[in-house]
Amino acid sequence: MAAEGGGKEMNEIKTQFTTREGVYKLLTHSEYSRPNRVPFNSQGSNPVKVSFVNVNDQSGNGDRICFNVGRELYFYIYKGVRKAADLSKPIDKRIYKGTQPTCHDFNPLTATAESVSLLVGFSAGQVQLIDPIKKETSKLFNEERLIDKSRVTCVRWVPGSESLFLVAHSSGSMYLYNVENTCGTTAPHYQLLKQGENYAVHTCKSKSARNPLLRWTVGEGALNEFAFSPDGKFLACASQDGFLRVFGFDAAELHGTMKSYFGGLLCVCWSPDGRYIVAGGEDDLVTVWSFSDCRVIARGHGHKSWVSVVAFDHCTTSVEDGDPPAEFSGSDEDFHEQIHFGAGRDRANSAHSRLSKRNSTDSRPVSVTYRFGSVGQDTQLCLWDLTEDILFPHLPLSRTRTHTNVMSATSPPTTGQTTTTTTTTASTTNPSGTNGKDNVSNSSTSANPANSLPGTLPRSNSLPQASNPPGGSTPNSHTGGSSNSSSSSTTTTKGNSIIDSAFIATGVSKFATLSLHDSRKERHEKDHKRNHSMGHISSKSSDKLNQLSSSRTAKAEVAKTLGTTLCPRMEDVPLLEPLVCKKIAHERLTVLIFLEDCLVTACQEGFVCTWARPGKVGLLSSQNNPANSPSGTVV
Repeated sequence: MAAEGGGKEMNEIKTQFTTREGVYKLLTHSEYSRPNRVPFNSQGSNPVKVSFVNVNDQSGNGDRICFNVGRELYFYIYKGVRKAADLSKPIDKRIYKGTQPTCHDFNPLTATAESVSLLVGFSAGQVQLIDPIKKETSKLFNEERLIDKSRVTCVRWVPGSESLFLVAHSSGSMYLYNVENTCGTTAPHYQLLKQGENYAVHTCKSKSARNPLLRWTVGEGALNEFAFSPDGKFLACASQDGFLRVFGFDAAELHGTMKSYFGGLLCVCWSPDGRYIVAGGEDDLVTVWSFSDCRVIARGHGHKSWVSVVAFDHCTTSVEDGDPPAEFSGSDEDFHEQIHFGAGRDRANSAHSRLSKRNSTDSRPVSVTYRFGSVGQDTQLCLWDLTEDILFPHLPLSRTRTHTNVMSATSPPTTGQTTTTTTTTASTTNPSGTNGKDNVSNSSTSANPANSLPGTLPRSNSLPQASNPPGGSTPNSHTGGSSNSSSSSTTTTKGNSIIDSAFIATGVSKFATLSLHDSRKERHEKDHKRNHSMGHISSKSSDKLNQLSSSRTAKAEVAKTLGTTLCPRMEDVPLLEPLVCKKIAHERLTVLIFLEDCLVTACQEGFVCTWARPGKVGLLSSQNNPANSPSGTVV
């Protein structure tokens, strides 16, 4: 499905796409935007973001949507696949002067039909707590900008808490707030609580309770996004210095790290069971990182520019115990019928426990599929499947291409070289039936580093040319859901300390400069520049000097980490191709959210689009004209 024609076809906006579970259709009448539906002139403005909350009202129409466009913030009832959007009646609309909203988050614990708690971060550093149903503004945090003057990049309620929230800034700092505390009239004084490799956590010294409770300083440059694990115990941070850092949140301890192939990391997300993290960024890749092994297990190449959002699809992600491998070969619609919002997570969690039981046994096969998606500045939506041939590479074939130790690139691999902890018998059950072919082509990619170049290069550069027949028949195009972070981990094995692994990374870095892959990296960088990636995110795109100096330092960084567990070479991990790769907008994409009946995307022009899942399009009431027809366009 990555096939694209030439000429006019390349610029055609797609309104539907097909996966093995069926056809996803754009519902043109369920488009949310500013009431006048005029495309927003997005030059120089902050990315459009979307937040959802369910207020559990009795009408069965409890979903609410919030999105920002330029200086404006809108709050609507979200009717999804059920009814057409009525843009003339926003529940709340706000227009800000002097600063723009950059991100927002609802607290699902406190949401009712009468009241919701919505946090909004701003370009000048403030954070506002508002109730768009009561139309109240209850509090403004960092009002005098004494805590941080830089743009708010990400704001999230702490899972399970009604009062704690975390705010990240482009300064590279994160702050923990309590809604009950004030921010004080003077700049906060800090005391060091914990320090580690490239991060520090400070407490706020004060006689009375005040905000912030904690200040985290993470990496160098902006902290672009963070995400809490499904159980709320861990925090994954994607930074402009190209590092993914995963912390134990309460203990403020570094669990593991990964480094992008080059450039900054822009986005990050967790699998529903918390076993995998996907990151994306300025290397145009999505990188899948194993939480338990602290290493990159796959990269996905399909985007032609920076990856702005990655997200797992909890409804299509599944783990099945099954004697017959065909158990999962039915359409995923069956799952959608039975899985509700929470049930997807329950299923994944129970699957997680079943997987751990299987780790030491070779009994019956387990069928595993993680679906995730990514959108980018290339206006493309990619869907990826991460299947057991990637997750358990040494079964049923000897997957010597999945090198997990840092030295493996320099030694001839043997059949059992992978050091993965799982020994599950995994049978590939993708109904497309081409796993065998892909397995062969992929297993050759690292049998010999010298020979792997011809095998890998066409794979990485072939997208989005016509390589996938309709139906998404390349199961190995399954990506681990992080749009561009070449995974890196500070711990090669669980027993190693952060310092040990840093020492190992330094020791192995000399191999990085000797490899054939340097030429590949240069080619990749040229390819990246040619494909209209926009300037360095922390500098103005017109500032060529900054771009030049940043690219020099980036190359120096790559030389230090490339070939280590922080950033394995391209031939050392499976390279995934997208199941689907479609141009769906005229402007860069900034939102991808998977809901039970649909998936939601948004572009920088301010259009929020709803794509009905297979079999769900008929739910739209008949009064909405030909909403079932795929002829509408996004813009």
